[in-house]
Amino acid sequence: MHLVSTEDAISEIAKHGYCIIENAIDLNLIDALHDDLMRLETALDVQPALNSFEGNATLRIYNLLAYGALYEQIPLHQQILPVVEGVLDRGCLVSTLSSISILPNEAAQPIHADDQLMPLSKPHAPTVCNTMWALTDFTEANGATRIIAGSHLADSSPNYGQHYESIPAEMNRGSVLIWHGSLWHGGGANRTRERRVGIAMNYCAGWVRQQENQQLGIPREIAARFAPRLQELCGYSVYNGLIGHINKRSPAEMLQSPNELSTTSPIVWDKI
Repeated sequence: MHLVSTEDAISEIAKHGYCIIENAIDLNLIDALHDDLMRLETALDVQPALNSFEGNATLRIYNLLAYGALYEQIPLHQQILPVVEGVLDRGCLVSTLSSISILPNEAAQPIHADDQLMPLSKPHAPTVCNTMWALTDFTEANGATRIIAGSHLADSSPNYGQHYESIPAEMNRGSVLIWHGSLWHGGGANRTRERRVGIAMNYCAGWVRQQENQQLGIPREIAARFAPRLQELCGYSVYNGLIGHINKRSPAEMLQSPNELSTTSPIVWDKI
């Protein structure tokens, strides 16, 4: 399932729970992201979280949109975002944007589903659609994400910590794994001497609470210079003409100067 077309990718995610789009990202951008993450790890003195989920030999940097314009390209990528919009809808939001660097000797992450904490009966319509950008090659040996195809259609989530048979989502750097939030998966064990570096660009439906609070986590002066579509993805928007409004106005107006404010209401009731 190494696909290129948006339609094929959406179809495969519906059927199998995931797809891989090979060579989706320009390698110059991949190199720039990799180098800047290495810089940030040093500048922020990033250390492993030392828990079973985030890992004992894994470095993670959260809230990447707050760390520079380089990261603003990720949520909007023209080959990836349309697939996510096809799985969720155009009202989807950035849920979290983080880096995951699996170091040598890291154990496999427990199999889980990304929507596991949502109190919804399964199977259900997708509430989460997540992506993993490969900044290095992902191999079975270095910790490629492990997946259980078709598990997004299961009537339950996995038991945390239980062993399940899974397969590695191997891909070259510059490729992207996209999956339904109910898919059972987990980071693999790194048995090599090199780190496996990826970026988790995760989205949720517009009516779901985001994993990271984008409106508070990203300084307002930074969000104000985002492209309008990125502002929408971060939650400065109104979903289906109702969810997320402020006094019947779009929260995007909080990022604008007074002479830029809209004179129309986004609220669905006023359009009936």
